[in-house]
Amino acid sequence: MQLGIIISQIDPETVWNAYRLGIFALEQRDKVKIFLLGRGVESEIEDPKFNVKEQVTKYVEAGGEIYACGTCMKSREMKSTNTCPLSTMKDLYNLIKESDKVLTF
Repeated sequence: MQLGIIISQIDPETVWNAYRLGIFALEQRDKVKIFLLGRGVESEIEDPKFNVKEQVTKYVEAGGEIYACGTCMKSREMKSTNTCPLSTMKDLYNLIKESDKVLTF
């Protein structure tokens, strides 16, 4: 299965769980792509209870792909990184088109 996950918020527990689901799906040999949209581009915030950065690292190491809305990043004066790479609406469209299931968080 190909799973698309769209993260558009920054609540640490929600984002943490979205990445945990992505990791689990990768462990099941599914293909997973995550797209960060809107406030989601800011989702790697520090939280003592929900370590989002740790989950992001595990997700990438497991072979997951991350994309991030370039317009959303530019409006926040953010630069592209390995865990928040500058992407386009075309990338989001392709994620949706190619996925068997799309989940939003």
